[in-house]
Amino acid sequence: MNKIFKSTLLLICITLFSKISFAGEGMWLPIFLKSLNEAEMQAMGMKLTAEDIYSVNQGSLKDAIVHFGGFCTSELISDQGLLLTNHHCGYGNIQSHTTLENNYIRDGFWAKSYKDELPNPGLFATFIVRIDEVTDQILEGVTKGMTEKERQSTIDKNIAALKKNFSLRSYEKYVVKPFFKGNQYFAFLTRTYNDVRLVGAPPESIGKFGSDTDNWVWPRHTGDFSLFRIYAGPDNLPADYSEDNVPFKPKHYLPISMDGVAQDDFTLVFGFPGRTNEYLPSYAIEQLVDVLNPSKIAIRDRALKIVDVEMRADPAVKIQYASKYARIANYWKKWIGESLGLKKTGGVQKKKNLEAEFMERVNNKREWTKKYGNLLSEFEVLYKEIEPYALTRDYYNEVVGRNIEIMRVAGYMRRLVNYYDENGEAGYNDYKGRLSGFLENFYKNYRPDIDQKVFASLMKMYVANAKLGVADVVKKEIFMLGTDDYAVLAKHKFFKSAIPFQEKLNAILEKSPEEAINLLKEDPLYKFSSALTAAYNDKAATKYSEISAQLNTLQRKYMAALMEVFPEKKFYPDANSTMRFTYGQVGGYTPRDAVTYTPVTYLEGVIEKYVPGDYEFDVPKKLIELYNTKDYGHYADKNGKLPICFIGTNHTTGGNSGSPAIDAHGNLIGLNFDRVWEGTMSDYNYDASICRNIMVDIRFVLFIIDKYAGASHLIKEMNLVHPKSKKAKASNPKKSAIPKSRD
Repeated sequence: MNKIFKSTLLLICITLFSKISFAGEGMWLPIFLKSLNEAEMQAMGMKLTAEDIYSVNQGSLKDAIVHFGGFCTSELISDQGLLLTNHHCGYGNIQSHTTLENNYIRDGFWAKSYKDELPNPGLFATFIVRIDEVTDQILEGVTKGMTEKERQSTIDKNIAALKKNFSLRSYEKYVVKPFFKGNQYFAFLTRTYNDVRLVGAPPESIGKFGSDTDNWVWPRHTGDFSLFRIYAGPDNLPADYSEDNVPFKPKHYLPISMDGVAQDDFTLVFGFPGRTNEYLPSYAIEQLVDVLNPSKIAIRDRALKIVDVEMRADPAVKIQYASKYARIANYWKKWIGESLGLKKTGGVQKKKNLEAEFMERVNNKREWTKKYGNLLSEFEVLYKEIEPYALTRDYYNEVVGRNIEIMRVAGYMRRLVNYYDENGEAGYNDYKGRLSGFLENFYKNYRPDIDQKVFASLMKMYVANAKLGVADVVKKEIFMLGTDDYAVLAKHKFFKSAIPFQEKLNAILEKSPEEAINLLKEDPLYKFSSALTAAYNDKAATKYSEISAQLNTLQRKYMAALMEVFPEKKFYPDANSTMRFTYGQVGGYTPRDAVTYTPVTYLEGVIEKYVPGDYEFDVPKKLIELYNTKDYGHYADKNGKLPICFIGTNHTTGGNSGSPAIDAHGNLIGLNFDRVWEGTMSDYNYDASICRNIMVDIRFVLFIIDKYAGASHLIKEMNLVHPKSKKAKASNPKKSAIPKSRD
């Protein structure tokens, strides 16, 4: 890396990490906590030190934070490897153990001992061992004159060279990630455990109470939690599943506060947030709100309505489709709230105001005018150019790639054919082996009759709304059938194809590779799927990728420009599935005129919402009995009420599901599981007035485990403390892992 570029990068990094944003906003890297955040956090009431939260040399909070399956966060809450995460994070695993005879989704599951805990093949738990700043090594040799391809090639070579310096064991990885749109790089040394067993889960009438109606909504009354346990070999190191494995002994686990929360209490949320884009220009946000989100919402709305009718009519379908429905509905509702929030808070106008000030400053300094004077006009041109391709991409992904289930399988069959064509029988057999587990699980929860209805409805939408001629394939099929009834097209494709039917597809895959490939290539759904993909690739995908690459380059330049032109502004890195912390306070909000929400909900709210027999708002008989007798044990608050959920100003996103909510002393007070609907736009525009994260109160979690499920043996594993009392008395006395940080 040349000296001028190094100096520029150093200046950017100093600027970038020298400003603190509003408490609540930002997803911060823990390695900079000492220099950036510690003082402000302590001023807000935190009693911990930076070393208590992130340390490489001793046990700290970071050692209790676990990446759960690569898609959620979880935390250790006992010295026996007990993991707490969300019910919706563990839902797929709970479902995999569920049958009509043992309906763990409906009835819940509680292992009475270690031997009753259920293994989950493919589920893993990953720890962060260390984080390193590696910008100089990764950008060595990168120059301004490089093309994007040349730049990335140099970076890839540097990453490969850096990794060669490490002798990693089979369960370790050294992962390098870009930050600030590729202006900075950090590396994460990870350790992964693959023996993770299901310990306990409430019935979905608790763990999913409110289901889709209450999703992304406050007030909330959902006990969204489940329990797993990490198992290790006799040396406490990762090992493949074995009956001889033993519960994992962590470097640190979280003590649990029994004192609850109050308005303005300090909250720390630690986890693995997935993806945010806080620094996009106004043109991108405008396109999102006006064009892309409405299209995706409409597609999923139509698919969800079809599946909802089927689930309500048949309990077996409800079991099969519950997890899939929740997954599709999750982002459907998120996009609705996201657009609503961006409009309410003037997200687009805020961007335009910033851009106007940016241009004013740029035009007042010749050096900046030369470097950055055309940035925004280039954005405007490129976003106009990419719009039809972006819209078509969303239609293709939503219709062909996601919401018509069998099209996804047809896509996998295309890959199988490609492996054979490119690598012969060896490639075919390798990929077929990798597919076998997926196909088995897929058909277990698949109904061709339902998918056929979704196919008919969404193909009609595809023809009406997809741009650039990518739907001409469908129009041709309809014309050849001599009808405008898409149900006829669906029936024609499904019942002449082997792919929707497990036995028929298995019969093909059991033949020799050559025979199987020939049969697949003649299958009607295979041919239809291939034609749709070819049309999309030819008319949209290539051009979309080309413009997107230009936008990525421009965005990296814009990110550097913002930090240089606004040295007084408050910048923090976008989320990218790496370990982050965010801190804020417990607090309510006012979403609209004359409506104000308080920050805590109680069991009374569950009873108020109770609708007997309703799949979203039914309440277990035992929970009603506990409510009627007020048998809350020592989990009630000082007023004798049982808290359910609370909200705070922490800046969270997808991936933070299951993240611990930690108090000023380092104790667990809740479990993050959602955001309020009006604040889901925080991925693009955090606004403290309406952005709130939703957390299950840990006392409700313990109440369900103890008083409802009778699994008091699990409570005995935990360290229950009272940090707000002068003596900090423990309910289950155990040695604290960070005693100096507790009163």
